[in-house]
Amino acid sequence: MANLTIGKLAKACDVNIDTIRYYEGLDLLVPEGRTASGYRVYNSESLNRLKFIRQMQRLDFTLDEIKEMLALRVSDAGKCADVHQRAEAKI
Repeated sequence: MANLTIGKLAKACDVNIDTIRYYEGLDLLVPEGRTASGYRVYNSESLNRLKFIRQMQRLDFTLDEIKEMLALRVSDAGKCADVHQRAEAKI
């Protein structure tokens, strides 16, 4: 799935469009780019990232904790085991 508009991304994850904008403001989610008319465009990584955020929230992680875990996921030094270890500690 590629080139999702903000509305399609919101619908795919059952969230409000304002929620996506809020996550963008916190640097939890970044659009892939914008169309010529200025609409945000998201890719499949954005979809997976939003699903991850929502799942972590259901497990009572704060947005700050989620941001740390997302940083671990994308860092060169971070490993899946690091994310898993933090999740286990929280749960």
